[in-house]
Amino acid sequence: MSTPTDKQTDNNQRQTISRKDFVKASSLAAGGLMVGSLPLSGRARPAGAATLKVALVGCGGRGTGAARQALSTGEGVQLVAMADAFRDRLDDSFETLTNVFSEEAPEKINVPEEHKFTGFDGYREAIGLADVVILATPPGFRPYHFEEAIDAGKHVFMEKPLATDAPGVRKVLEVGEKADQKGLNVVVGLQRHYQNSYREALQRIGDGAVGDIVSGQVYWNSAGVWVRPREPHQNEMEYQMRNWYYFVWLCGDHIMEQHIHNIDVANWFIGEYPSSAQGMGGREIRTGRDHGQIFDHHFVEFTYPSGAVVASQCRHQPDTMNRVAEFFQATGGTVDTAGDRAVLKSRDGQTLYEHDAEGDPNPYQQEHNELFAAIRNGEQINDTENGAKSTLTALMGRMATYSGKVIGWEEALNSDLSVMPEEFSWEAAPPVVPDETGFYPVPVPGQTKVL
Repeated sequence: MSTPTDKQTDNNQRQTISRKDFVKASSLAAGGLMVGSLPLSGRARPAGAATLKVALVGCGGRGTGAARQALSTGEGVQLVAMADAFRDRLDDSFETLTNVFSEEAPEKINVPEEHKFTGFDGYREAIGLADVVILATPPGFRPYHFEEAIDAGKHVFMEKPLATDAPGVRKVLEVGEKADQKGLNVVVGLQRHYQNSYREALQRIGDGAVGDIVSGQVYWNSAGVWVRPREPHQNEMEYQMRNWYYFVWLCGDHIMEQHIHNIDVANWFIGEYPSSAQGMGGREIRTGRDHGQIFDHHFVEFTYPSGAVVASQCRHQPDTMNRVAEFFQATGGTVDTAGDRAVLKSRDGQTLYEHDAEGDPNPYQQEHNELFAAIRNGEQINDTENGAKSTLTALMGRMATYSGKVIGWEEALNSDLSVMPEEFSWEAAPPVVPDETGFYPVPVPGQTKVL
């Protein structure tokens, strides 16, 4: 893997922009007001009143939900192609979406049999048929699919995280620059950026309501997610693809796949990306053969160039404290977010702002509303850089917990360690395979190579 260009390296020097300017710019971007610097004539042609054709790549639950939200943005949006590694998932998604729109807007689903693609390469055909592409496969595939979509001149909605290793992050950053040059819209599914409570809190932080954030705690503590046991007919590649959450090359570990949301909020509100990370983690509860290689808990301390320190914790353990939220301490007060609330308080405990969420739009819907509005209005939203850098932040956390070492931003970004397979086919061997007892190699702090 080649090293980043000088331009990419310059883009990653956080000291080139002040924290206040970062927060102000982020607030504008979150409101959908950031328009690319290209003149309208240099951008992808806005669709105007024409029908925007959508392709869904990755037909699981999140992909199906994203397709439903895209089709709910208004008139003149139609699903025309679908792709997934597995036909049964594609069929389930197609049936769900058809049932949703069958009565009120059946014309929104127009996916004939010849526009349903399966296997590892089906995404290419699906992307070619669309104006807008939804990328919702397991995140290990995101850099490849994103590159195909942007090279083909398509607008993109893609789920987080955007990669599972540093070479993938660098690829996404590179392709994001192509999207800018082509005037293409890219929205990343870090939907808190499209949620009113977070936008209102950020606006007040940018205005100096609580001063500068100096520390914080971010959480994704839950009981965990689904497990898909091995079936007798499956070979190793199919099993891992079905049970993708438990393999680093596919999922990135839950610190990336889920906790990225809260880590991203820390970056966003502080106005920087961390300079280093150190932490610890392991497997205590989730230790079975079907739990692959990932940890069930991570605790990471992120240190930012300004000196701010954020304690990050995520856990997949039943019957323990559940919390998905962010809390920050600032020079002049505190910021508390959870669910659809946002509360800012002064240092003496007086409430400076408390968000009223009544009537707020669903942020999952709002991100699609703003994407499709930008396409039709000839504007540009490009979330790629922040999505990639928050992906790298979560990756730094994984590197720190897997290795037990302090991981710096630049060494994480420039790592050439790939976790991806050399070949994508049903006959190919995945990057990790079980031992003779059926268990997979699990990272060991002090021994596991992460750079």
